[in-house]
Amino acid sequence: MEQQDRTVERVLAKIAGTAHGVVTRREALAQGVTPEEIRWRLRTGALLVEYPGVYRLGHQAPSMEATYLAAVRACGEGALLTGAAAARLLVLVRGAPPPPEVTAPTQRRIEGIVTRRARYAIDLRDATTWRRIPVTTVARTLVDLAAVLGEEELARACHEAGVRYRTTPRDIEAVLARRPRSPGAAKLRRIVHGDVHVTLSALERRFLALLREGGLALPTTNRPAGGRRVDCRWAQQRLTVELDSYRYHSSRHAWEQDRRREREAYARGDDFRRYTYGDVFESPQVVLRELRRLLSPNRPA
Repeated sequence: MEQQDRTVERVLAKIAGTAHGVVTRREALAQGVTPEEIRWRLRTGALLVEYPGVYRLGHQAPSMEATYLAAVRACGEGALLTGAAAARLLVLVRGAPPPPEVTAPTQRRIEGIVTRRARYAIDLRDATTWRRIPVTTVARTLVDLAAVLGEEELARACHEAGVRYRTTPRDIEAVLARRPRSPGAAKLRRIVHGDVHVTLSALERRFLALLREGGLALPTTNRPAGGRRVDCRWAQQRLTVELDSYRYHSSRHAWEQDRRREREAYARGDDFRRYTYGDVFESPQVVLRELRRLLSPNRPA
């Protein structure tokens, strides 16, 4: 009996090991675990019910990933995490994890899960797996978010998508072409094509406040220039400024993108400056002196 128990524990641990501690009844039965062995572990707390037919190993700490994967598994084959929950998993938005939202080919009503039925099969181009959880792609998630987020929040999500996943306006347009009636599509297009003025970070907000305090002209922010989105640009004075926060510029990809932005600024004839958090918050007068010179109408071409 003891040997059988150890065998069952190994089977369950193997299933859960690649699934954030989540085990489904179907998986356990398929691996030879009997219904009685499942019931015994539910009584003793070795398995905890997340949703009907979906369990979590009792010794495994709960997590956002376990909750979201359990919800997807509870909704059956072809289900995907979607909406705000997908955005939180992909770190396009921050804050406390929202309740799981799942879109599935068949209608499900499960307490604790916001469920939606896909009228048509979800396009495979809109589905991916992240942290071993079936989820909508970044571009599709942004299209879904456009229906529920305001411009500022949606713009931040789009910025995160570009930094973390290199998502481009073309990627988003491809999803919109497949879903032409998506709510919020016009708003999303305004954002990704740079027609909405937004500030994305404390560093950018402080930089713009510094310009106002110094009586300097404000730039356009987060607008495409030369095919790439830039932080701040004064088109008439031909000046581009990038604001480097560690959060958005610490990865190798971000570092390479920064170098490309700098080359592209010079290629289009702009002067180029890069300011850090320390520059803006700790040495603001130095920044203002340099910008007054660069933005002066009497500056030599």
